[in-house]
Amino acid sequence: MERAKIKTLLIEDSGFMRILLSDLLRKDDQIELVATATNGLDGVDKVKLLKPDVVITDMIMPQFDGLFVVQHLMKDMPLPIILLSSLDRTDPKIFDALKEGAFDFVDKPQEQQVAEGYPPLMHMVREASLTDYVKLRQITKGRNTFVHSFDTRVNYDIIAIGASTGGPNAVEHIINHLPKNLAVPVIIAQHMPERFIESFALRLAETTGLSINVVRNGEALLPNHIYFSPGTANLQVSRVGAAIVAKYTLEPYKEFNHPSIDCVFESVAFAFGQRAIGVILTGMGKDGAEGLRKIKDAGGLTISQDEVSSVVYGMPKVAFETGASMHQVALHEIPNFIVTAL
Repeated sequence: MERAKIKTLLIEDSGFMRILLSDLLRKDDQIELVATATNGLDGVDKVKLLKPDVVITDMIMPQFDGLFVVQHLMKDMPLPIILLSSLDRTDPKIFDALKEGAFDFVDKPQEQQVAEGYPPLMHMVREASLTDYVKLRQITKGRNTFVHSFDTRVNYDIIAIGASTGGPNAVEHIINHLPKNLAVPVIIAQHMPERFIESFALRLAETTGLSINVVRNGEALLPNHIYFSPGTANLQVSRVGAAIVAKYTLEPYKEFNHPSIDCVFESVAFAFGQRAIGVILTGMGKDGAEGLRKIKDAGGLTISQDEVSSVVYGMPKVAFETGASMHQVALHEIPNFIVTAL
């Protein structure tokens, strides 16, 4: 039996972009564009009337923007919502929209991407249509206010975390529930456009007692600090004497680049062996599975987010089914699992 097409509604105030995106969506044989809207209010009304499977909305619109769309739809009739980001600016409201339950965000296409059919958006629509909307409504609350009594010598020297779609909320949850006096550095590779990684790190610094920044090339990693991989290069970590040092590399990786989760995990496995913890969270694709396997083979501890709590059970599924992940753990249990292991 042929699968029904994914009913999709587009909200975009720019007439040119609305036509361009409409043409792209109509060319995909798995997608049915049921309607377009010119602003958030019009879009919300049409969604309630037409009940599409997926909504695509511009973030920046006069009066009724993308955040308005997410807040109203996730309250009244939750469904997967994809956010469109402008290339010329970073809109911090995107993180508010993700926290309210938006599925993910993608840059508006450029000319060459249009000619190629813009696969990232088409693939995201298909993934979004398969998502349980209940998971999208899981909003992380609370701040990190507690400390933990660690032994003089902890069992591990570094924690490496990888995430993609659904990752911002999952990462925020973990950070907000790690102790303020964490005894080791944490390095995070989050699939995200370059200009948003810095904004995400700054946002998280406001919700946790830990120091958070995008790691600099050659920077020494310190305990009780959280570092994000940059969006301009892949990241490797190594031991230089007693120090842990970050190094940028342009070496390409098969699954994803800038940042590659596999790159971070493989370097952690080589430098720290059995004293490393690797965690793979929700996300599309396979990035991180091979690197996680190398951490496991080196004697380290490997963890993957379970299916029930994953917005997209892609990367953690591959890691678990290939045996790279030693423990499959629900998101809300991962911070305590890490602390206990330390």
